Amino acid sequence: MRLTIERMRLLVLTAGFLLLAALLSFWVARRWKEAVNLKELPRRLGVNIQQDASGFTYTQAHGDKTLFKIHASKVVQLKQGNALLHDVRIELYGEDGSRVDRIEGKEFEYDQKAGKATATGPVEITLMRPGVAPAIAPKAMPGQTAGGKASPLTAAAETAARGEIQVKTSALIFDQKSEIATTNQRVDFSMAQGGGSSMGATYDSQNGFLVLDRAVELTTERAGATVRIHARHGEFERDTQVCRLHTATAEYKDGQASAGDATVLFREDGTAQRLDAVNGFSLATASGARIAAPTGRMDFDEKNRPRHGHLEGGVAMDSTRESAGLRRQTHESSPTAELEFTAQGELRHAHLERGVEMRSEELSESDGAAKAGGPLRVSRTWRSPVADIEFRNAEKGQVEPSAIHGTGGVIVTGESQRGNGAIAPSRLAADEVNGTFGPESQLTAMTGTGHAAIEETSTTGARQTATGDRLEAHFAPPPSNGTKPGDGNGAAQVESAALDGHVTMTQTPAAKPDAPAEAPLRATAGRAVYDGAGEWLHLTVNPRVEDGGLELTAEKVDVSRATGDAFAHGNVKASWTQTAAGKAAPQPASQQPASAALGGQGQAHAVSAEAQLHQATGEVTFRGQARMWRQGNSVAAPAIMLDRQRQTLVARSADAAEPVRAVLLSASGADSSRAPRSEAGKSTSPSVIRLRGGYLKYSDAERKATMRGGELGTVVAETAAATSISNEAELLLLPPGNRAGKDGEAAQVDRLTARGRVTVTSQGRRGTGEQLVYSSETGEYVLTGTASAPPRMTDPERGTTTGEALIFHGGDQSVSVESAGGGKTSTETTAPK
Repeated sequence: MRLTIERMRLLVLTAGFLLLAALLSFWVARRWKEAVNLKELPRRLGVNIQQDASGFTYTQAHGDKTLFKIHASKVVQLKQGNALLHDVRIELYGEDGSRVDRIEGKEFEYDQKAGKATATGPVEITLMRPGVAPAIAPKAMPGQTAGGKASPLTAAAETAARGEIQVKTSALIFDQKSEIATTNQRVDFSMAQGGGSSMGATYDSQNGFLVLDRAVELTTERAGATVRIHARHGEFERDTQVCRLHTATAEYKDGQASAGDATVLFREDGTAQRLDAVNGFSLATASGARIAAPTGRMDFDEKNRPRHGHLEGGVAMDSTRESAGLRRQTHESSPTAELEFTAQGELRHAHLERGVEMRSEELSESDGAAKAGGPLRVSRTWRSPVADIEFRNAEKGQVEPSAIHGTGGVIVTGESQRGNGAIAPSRLAADEVNGTFGPESQLTAMTGTGHAAIEETSTTGARQTATGDRLEAHFAPPPSNGTKPGDGNGAAQVESAALDGHVTMTQTPAAKPDAPAEAPLRATAGRAVYDGAGEWLHLTVNPRVEDGGLELTAEKVDVSRATGDAFAHGNVKASWTQTAAGKAAPQPASQQPASAALGGQGQAHAVSAEAQLHQATGEVTFRGQARMWRQGNSVAAPAIMLDRQRQTLVARSADAAEPVRAVLLSASGADSSRAPRSEAGKSTSPSVIRLRGGYLKYSDAERKATMRGGELGTVVAETAAATSISNEAELLLLPPGNRAGKDGEAAQVDRLTARGRVTVTSQGRRGTGEQLVYSSETGEYVLTGTASAPPRMTDPERGTTTGEALIFHGGDQSVSVESAGGGKTSTETTAPK
């Protein structure tokens, strides 16, 4: 809020000036009483009056110093014992001759019996302000010359004239017994700086107490501007130099100041020392700013410049500004406020405590806002137990906040809304906060330490919360032409922010109708940077992400506030634990543990250069030399995607130098002559099947993996006994716990089927056909073809063998030929050593 301290003290100074003028006028009335307080006036006038051509002059002196003179053109003694003085001019001199005051009136009546003197007509009083002309001689008058030249005495008189105060009233009554002067008529006065008036006045000369009854007004010029002061009632105590005003208001060019009841303490030289206001104190500016409090106190220096102020009882500061379709409102409140000023009287510091709240709201309704989807409303609220605000100079002599320091737990909340769209709230908090203000009193940046936190909610309902040891945030300025700095879903609140030290982030997806709540994504890091324009949270310094059963680390992790998606960059490592299929109840994608890692149970792992987590679909994509494994099964490819909702895995490659590679355990060792064997002659440890191609898809529900050539053309499948090349290969895995090792943790291949232009090689033999089926249980390879192109096996030593189906036995290296009638022909083949 913008304030000028000159306005704050204006009410005090001008009101004090008004009362000082009135005080002087009634002080003159008291001095005048001494001149007319004469018993048996006709007799005494006859003794002491000197008559001249212009009438009668009475002079009262003390030693060689003149105290006062009374001049009247005529004195009439009435029968009732009263005396009338016509065309009266009374001149009063100070005991040191330092001032000359004059009272002039057409007619004065003195009631000797009642001891009262009454001006029956208008009265004009000329008061010299104290201190403007020292030691003026009794006969010195403005305009006097000596020998045609201006003398020092003449200059002093002219100086006094410039400092004169002219007072006009009527029906002035002075009670000699009580020494109280009163009038119920209008009192007008004027001076070089302006003029004023009041209706009715009472002055107790004995006790030095002045009362201005009602309708007190003052018009003065200050810094080239007119100031009008109104008060319902005024009082002044001469001895204590205390002035009291009731319902006082000062109106000036740039605003208005008012107080229910104001008490002003003056120094001996007439300057204000302290102002105490109760029953409401307020300042308002023409630009729409206002400060108000039930009670307040202001201390001033010897030049009437404020030094310290105290407001309490509920301080409120409001301002409103409108320009080019943009309306800004601010409201600040605090139970108490301590104000400090510079040596020049400018506000520089405010201390607020016992619950501080500052709220600002901007509403853009320009043509640009309508095109963008409706008016944009942006609000921001600061709350803290204690706040210290620093101020700087602004244009036109005003001041505005430049910095703020809050302690005891600071919370800064905000909301943005585009048209009738959803409200996007934000929240920043810390134990101690330092903030800076830009133009228009807008909070532009803040730095918080201790339990720092930032919270944002998108228009879709996604909520992101991050905590740390230290927070630094920058706020985007409000739009000036209706254009939006972002989508209105938080970008207008926080432009950028950074959290340092023990950062913990939680991303909660938006709730979906008729769907169970999804588990939040959690992350930890040493540093988090929030980019408001892109709505990303960048995690660095050992970031770690937990999403469902997935745990991921990388050099850097980016989390989208709008979607909850996470992108990991550099040295990505992930791990998760797979539960038994079908044992868990259906869950949202983000709550389902990452699965489809080529089957099996236990912990799975993945490494890659980058990774992407789609929270809505439950997909996790690893890119850049990605590799995934669980115990003996693994897959490697340029890109691997896990779909946790469909329980599938997809790996792709378009680079022949880096094909998709899969390694899976075989359920039996019948095809491995090198594997350890039991007494029954079968292998006691599983062998390995290797696949490579351009595309791999695995379905955990079907326990099936399909490898296609894709852009690489063919699929290569390798077992311990043979290698096949085909267009695609399909692997069926055994169900968990079914001959899959202890507790079923190592998923093993039950059957391998290669299709499309199959070529199989083993021990120098080469077979071709359309389909090759390998059974890990029997260790047999069955090669088949079509009616026009039956399978064919070529042996360098035995020649070529063909038939409806060729069965190759991996254990003893024999080949069986199955005829169309179902008969079989066995051929013994000796494999070279």
